[in-house]
Amino acid sequence: MRFAFAGAGLLVAALAALPSAASAADFKLGYINTERIFREAAPAVAIQKKLEKEFAPRRDELKKMEARAKELETQLSRSNLPVDDRKKYDREYASLDRDYRARAREMAEDYNQRRNEEFASVQERANRIVKQIAEKDQYDLILQDSVYVNPKYDLTSRILKELDK
Repeated sequence: MRFAFAGAGLLVAALAALPSAASAADFKLGYINTERIFREAAPAVAIQKKLEKEFAPRRDELKKMEARAKELETQLSRSNLPVDDRKKYDREYASLDRDYRARAREMAEDYNQRRNEEFASVQERANRIVKQIAEKDQYDLILQDSVYVNPKYDLTSRILKELDK
């Protein structure tokens, strides 16, 4: 039987290594919601604010470009616009559109790169905390990001508390 998602082999191997039903009561399972950590942890919130401030000037510039494009669209929608003016506005609009798309794409790429750089430290710290909790409380398996996990196994709030310290 083939699995449709990556990592299925590892999950099957991990499940196969689980203790038998006789000692299942000793098995300790935990779950971490990584997306929630990146959304709610104090360091993650601080990173979001830092990135918003860092990229605000570029966002403002894009908004100015959008406003100018709307002005040009309004001018171009006038039926009594002289042919020479229409050509001039068309050229400006086309140039503005190309420039806007390039700048927006560049900003999105830069933002994602910076976000990944910044969140790597949160991820690293969260992983250390997960490992410490696993060793301290003797967890056998801690999973991250699943479709569904019973809330009684969710350790995310505990990780958030540790990250906020």
